[in-house]
Amino acid sequence: MMTDPLFYAAAIPAVIMVGLSKGGFGGAMALLGVPLMALTIPPVQAAAILLPILIVMDMVTLWTWRKHWDKTSLIIMVPGAIIGITIGWATAAWVTDPMIRLIVGVVALWFVARYVQLTLAARRKASAPPPRGHQPVKGALWGTLAGFTSFVSHAGGPPYQIYTLPLRQDPKTYTGTSVRFFAIINAIKLAPYFALGQFDATNLSTSLALAPIAPVATLAGAYIVKRMKPEIFYPFMYAMVFLTSLKLIWDGAVHLLA
Repeated sequence: MMTDPLFYAAAIPAVIMVGLSKGGFGGAMALLGVPLMALTIPPVQAAAILLPILIVMDMVTLWTWRKHWDKTSLIIMVPGAIIGITIGWATAAWVTDPMIRLIVGVVALWFVARYVQLTLAARRKASAPPPRGHQPVKGALWGTLAGFTSFVSHAGGPPYQIYTLPLRQDPKTYTGTSVRFFAIINAIKLAPYFALGQFDATNLSTSLALAPIAPVATLAGAYIVKRMKPEIFYPFMYAMVFLTSLKLIWDGAVHLLA
């Protein structure tokens, strides 16, 4: 097990922020987990330590949001996510994390800019942007990208949100569906992570030491989200996607230009 106090000084806040995110907030807080831990250990080791903790959080959120979810979203997106995880596993030796973060960040930033444009146009017409219906082909493509980026960098949130946020589901339905989607992804990721040798006794014992923080932070996030109105929830979520896009672009560009 890790014993460096500096590691835990970074890891404990990281787990708390990821837990709040898993509870329903999503966005930038979740992406800060691995970078914070990577201040004291290699990023690959940080991701390996974090994955079992994510599984614990998934167990909590699946129970918390058990009554709220959209079956159609999962039917459309999960098969693509499985393909994306498989691609990530097969290309793990060639695809770099900075490259993926930069691409996803640019796409997410475009997505937020488009939302702002539509919102401003709708306000001029004194109406909210209309909900978009399901589009299976687009959903499968974004699901594939979400699975791929989740595997290589734990950054599957923006591609998932690009497809699901325009559906304008009830916040509880949106959160419950995303909880199921990423619980499935994280469970599937366990096998290839083991195959790539990213789990060892040190990492797993460190995950176990940090795991008790996960349920508390996750339940706190769910408590807050369940009490948010849609007119607050959706602007907040888009703001989180915006912050996420900036974080991804920064991380990707800095490492690629270094």
